[in-house]
Amino acid sequence: MAGYLRLRQICLVAPNLAPAISDISEIMGLTVCYRDGNVAKYGLENALLPVDTILLEVVAPFQPGTAAGRFIDKTGGRGGYMAIFCCDDPDARGKHANDIGVRTANVITHAPYHGVQLHPRDCRAAFIEFNHTTGSDDVLGPYPPAGPDWQKAIRKDVTLALTEVEMESPDPQGLAGHWGKILGVAVSGDTELKLPNAIFRFVKGASDLMSGLTFKVADIARVRDAAKAKGCKVSGDSFDLCGVTFKLVA
Repeated sequence: MAGYLRLRQICLVAPNLAPAISDISEIMGLTVCYRDGNVAKYGLENALLPVDTILLEVVAPFQPGTAAGRFIDKTGGRGGYMAIFCCDDPDARGKHANDIGVRTANVITHAPYHGVQLHPRDCRAAFIEFNHTTGSDDVLGPYPPAGPDWQKAIRKDVTLALTEVEMESPDPQGLAGHWGKILGVAVSGDTELKLPNAIFRFVKGASDLMSGLTFKVADIARVRDAAKAKGCKVSGDSFDLCGVTFKLVA
């Protein structure tokens, strides 16, 4: 696929929004930039926090029968929900996905934003979305899902960047190849997809899921201690939160 592709957003899912956002904010030193009322029609509430120029979103169901609620029930709350990419032409990328057998689940247009979401069953492991905001190819430019002033909420005192996404699968090479075909990104070393601003790393696991996020932080011990104080399960320089493992690197 020609044109650019960058990781724009990672979406996690939680049974209850307020405690999840409180924990992420306090442990990682991140600030909520927006809560999107548009997701209410799906029975969800959300909040977004910028990690440099990548948005970390958490959604939670507030009524029964939602896709996010079914995801929690199916997975036991383990795994990330969506990987969202900005690009020059979401429709072309959606058509390419359709041509290789990956169905479109949803098309969202809130001008100047346009997004194409692919079916999670066909993607395997997580939803994939391609989106574009007219007139904004600048990573610090407008991005309506994150609100009008999302850039003002960027903090760099604790968390500096989101650098890697870990994906588990019984067949990591197969899942890497599958996602590589969908994204139009060549697989590196059998199990990595390298984007301009992040790496997707595929590892052996019991099932297909988005299992971890790696964050570059200013002080690993400080963040690790904050996670312990919040009651998170901590192992080495990693801890579990919101269905995934947060891995800390300097």
